[in-house]
Amino acid sequence: MRALLNPESSFSLSSTSSFQIKRSLHLDPSSSSCLRFPLTGCNGRPWRRKLAGSLKIKAVLDSAMMEQLGLKDSDIKNPAISSTYRRSSIPKANLTVLDAQARVCTGPTQTRPLTEEQAFKVFDTILRSARGELKDEEPVSKAQLGAFFAGMTIRANAFPEETQWSEGEKRAMDVFWPLLVRALPPDVLFIADPEGSLLGTGSSVGPTFVGNEAREMRLVGALREVLAGGHLGYEEVKGVLRDVLPLATEGSLTSGVSESLLSAFLIGQRMNRETDRELKAYCLAFDDELGAPPVADVKSLTHYGEPYDGNTRFFRSTLFVAAVRACYGESSVLHGVEWMPPKAGVTEEQMLKFMGANTSLSVQQAKELIEDEKAGFAYLSLREARPSLYSLVGMREHIKKRPPLATTEKVQQFVRATGKEAIVAGFYHEGYEEPLLMLMRRRGVHSGLVIKGEEGALSMTTRVRAASASKGFPVNYCSGFRSLSSGTALEADGVSRQSFNLEVDARDYGFEPTETPRTDRSVSKNIELGLAALSGEKGAAYDRIVLNAGIVDHLLGCEGADDVAVAMERAKEAIDSGKALKKLLNYIEISRKMK
Repeated sequence: MRALLNPESSFSLSSTSSFQIKRSLHLDPSSSSCLRFPLTGCNGRPWRRKLAGSLKIKAVLDSAMMEQLGLKDSDIKNPAISSTYRRSSIPKANLTVLDAQARVCTGPTQTRPLTEEQAFKVFDTILRSARGELKDEEPVSKAQLGAFFAGMTIRANAFPEETQWSEGEKRAMDVFWPLLVRALPPDVLFIADPEGSLLGTGSSVGPTFVGNEAREMRLVGALREVLAGGHLGYEEVKGVLRDVLPLATEGSLTSGVSESLLSAFLIGQRMNRETDRELKAYCLAFDDELGAPPVADVKSLTHYGEPYDGNTRFFRSTLFVAAVRACYGESSVLHGVEWMPPKAGVTEEQMLKFMGANTSLSVQQAKELIEDEKAGFAYLSLREARPSLYSLVGMREHIKKRPPLATTEKVQQFVRATGKEAIVAGFYHEGYEEPLLMLMRRRGVHSGLVIKGEEGALSMTTRVRAASASKGFPVNYCSGFRSLSSGTALEADGVSRQSFNLEVDARDYGFEPTETPRTDRSVSKNIELGLAALSGEKGAAYDRIVLNAGIVDHLLGCEGADDVAVAMERAKEAIDSGKALKKLLNYIEISRKMK
């Protein structure tokens, strides 16, 4: 750790520059599936290296590449903007109530009470929707009703005075509650008024409501405690989740239990700020859904936990970092989804699908790719690895705010390793770094690392921190631990660990400050930047890939990375030699052949 905490001022990345990345990659307007790759390397000479199967590095998804991979135009879905990946089967939410949920379904200090005008509009929308009188708007879904009224109830019962109901909200409720009591279904009335005491004229439904079947009864009992601002035990949360998931069908928001009750439970636990026991339940509840995870025969495996809802503004580098690290034997498994609210940003699955890779791999196929020296990393979709949790994607859009799963899904082990294992996860809100590290320790990995990267993702930046930066941990803040034991991860429980925390300043390692490349939801732009960097094109994207590979190797205690300068140089060599690009293209080719 000394090398990073006290970096040598003389260390410099000799070929790292602050020049802006050249526009050497472009989308061919004649084809939606033709992502061109530059024909020259960083030295100006034509690329002539060959991939496995005699595939030349001259294009990515041009006609020659598609022929080599056995692709047809109809095989590739290539929308360029992340929001277009939303499944059309997911019902749309009512925007008026969704905006209100963004204000009131959050934490004790972040909640912003509605004004009188806003409250009247929201309750009027809910009433007209319940009566079937809402015109020119989407109906208010059951999941929205559950989340909104859970937020209102928890604020009244457990929040500090400044984030409890505003005077405007109280006046709106005075007017609308007598009407809502006659229009809303019993499960929503229970969520809105569990004790039957609202405004002195409460409904009698709340105190006597028990649900319709055994699974729902357990959910109702747990939800009563949550609505009062209370917490639950590990087994109770785990039992509820395993009772109600997966949801019934892809296009449905229901599992047979009330989606109002389930959405209220999920957002209510987040509003109450989950305990360690509750987070463990969300993290571990479905570990055995597909049986025991396969074990890859590799010396080292890093599980990357990027936020599943993607990046909306800045370059997302982890896919390209994984290709770099694979060049020197540091295997990785990435996991996520194609599209996830609330941000609905650029994800690894979108990029891989854009480039023609198979994004429907089983966990066994992912293990094989990790073990394959031609690839050395793998991507797993939650759709294949945890179908129960994936079934909540649609409901999560209607909940609006992030549920506990947004934290715990980043700390998963879909594939294990015979050698050392590490987990790296991104975070944004202060206070979640320690719970994430707690979950990593619970997983028994040798090393764990949380990074406050840009947008709460994993990418550390070379940009200089602004003097007016927001409060809390700065971007590039890292905290973690690494094991002092040489045993395998499967035997790592109870070992002694070295903890650390620091802020990484890229200037200390020879990087010139550069502004982060913007992608603004563009999948193709993110790929363009990443592939240009892996081709040796110097600039901001190249710097970020080198920085994130080298620093992570060093902090996790990877073999050969005790000296951070050496770690940086080997990441550079993996790129400049063309090996990292070859790994990525090999991955696309090999995954396509897996059925």
